[in-house]
Amino acid sequence: MNNLTPLFEVETILPILSKISIFGGFNSSQLYNIFRILQRADYRAGDYIFTQGEAPTHIYIILEGHVKMVEEVEGSSYQLFEFGQGNCIGEDSLIGIHTHSLSAIAVDQVRLAVIPRKSLLDFYNTDKDLFSLLILNVAREISRRLRATDNLLLHYIDKVSHPE
Repeated sequence: MNNLTPLFEVETILPILSKISIFGGFNSSQLYNIFRILQRADYRAGDYIFTQGEAPTHIYIILEGHVKMVEEVEGSSYQLFEFGQGNCIGEDSLIGIHTHSLSAIAVDQVRLAVIPRKSLLDFYNTDKDLFSLLILNVAREISRRLRATDNLLLHYIDKVSHPE
């Protein structure tokens, strides 16, 4: 991981955090608690943010730039998604026990707000309301993405089964 630095201004970051789905329903005090553990990481185009098969350690919020999610199979890479400003990646690491199923690669100059997984898990002991709401929101986001993936798969199967 690139050097992490805690260089954010609260007035700049809190409005961004409040728009991210995994922080939905958080009050200002809870958002501030998240702000306090944020770190910043910058990546250049082509840099890996995390790699497929690696143990998850952070949640990443894209502040600037674009990140592509790539599956690497037997020497070939397949881009599955691309995310931009305001999107969150790696959030399933909070509740999952598996390694990353995809690699995240910076498409262009990328600035991330990074939340260490350990710091989020510490909220279990210090702020159970925040922790519970966060887990619920992460589960909802994973469910939304699974639904979108299911729809894409069904659309693909339909096209293959019924070519024009």
